[in-house]
Amino acid sequence: MAKKKKSASNALEVQNAAKTLFANIRFMSPDNPIRTIVITSSVPNEGKSTCSVELARAIATSGKTVLLVEADMRRRTLADALNVRPPAGVYSVLTDAAPLSQAVVATSTPNMYFLDVEPNIPNPADIISSKRYAKLVTLLEENYDYVVFDTPPVGTFIDAAILSTLVDGTVMVVKPNSTKRTELLDACEQLKKADANILGICATFCEGTGSEYYYAYYTQDGSRLKDGADKVIPQAQVVPGRSSRVQNSPQVNRGVSRHGVEASQAANRAAYVSSNPAGKGRNGR
Repeated sequence: MAKKKKSASNALEVQNAAKTLFANIRFMSPDNPIRTIVITSSVPNEGKSTCSVELARAIATSGKTVLLVEADMRRRTLADALNVRPPAGVYSVLTDAAPLSQAVVATSTPNMYFLDVEPNIPNPADIISSKRYAKLVTLLEENYDYVVFDTPPVGTFIDAAILSTLVDGTVMVVKPNSTKRTELLDACEQLKKADANILGICATFCEGTGSEYYYAYYTQDGSRLKDGADKVIPQAQVVPGRSSRVQNSPQVNRGVSRHGVEASQAANRAAYVSSNPAGKGRNGR
């Protein structure tokens, strides 16, 4: 029972963090809303796909329609995470083998839709940089309130940098105490060279305070009760932004040594691709 209670608390905390992320993105540009978003990271295994799914769910629960797009053509994970199997994918739409209406499927979350990509797509970077893909991005933006693209790590492949030129903003996902500073700086520099609009950084794998602990401090009228005292602190006095998961984008130090960066990127590519062997696609899982 205790484990179920803790699991529910953690799930609620993740949902609240995703809603905070979405709120921060909306507040960044209220006059010109950021509606198409790339989610990427500097290296693999930083939780970007989970961040993409949770952000899309947060958008959907706000009453807006959102399309989550699998833009990682080398290591597809979203179909399994959402437990859906679309009959067609992005490549079929681009080649006119299937209409967009057939490729896009609804998820278990109302207002949230999903567009997958077929396995073993050759030359993903060339496909993303094509005119047809650019037209597809425009078409998706016209049909949905928000579009979220889950892309491969920008420090490993160029795909995210290319796609960032077609969208309104890019969020960098970082795993604290794991990602190396040089890897993050180099990834941000790569995005800046592509003239990407870096919205900020989303930290993952962070230890939370626990939702029940957090809500226990609030009374029914919305005021905050100080622990161990009878004094009630008005909610307006609580310093905002303390629990924000989005931070300002780091300043890129262009004087950072590039020694070893190319070698680490090559190693990342090898490890990233080998974790998804050829043939392990929709029908080979």
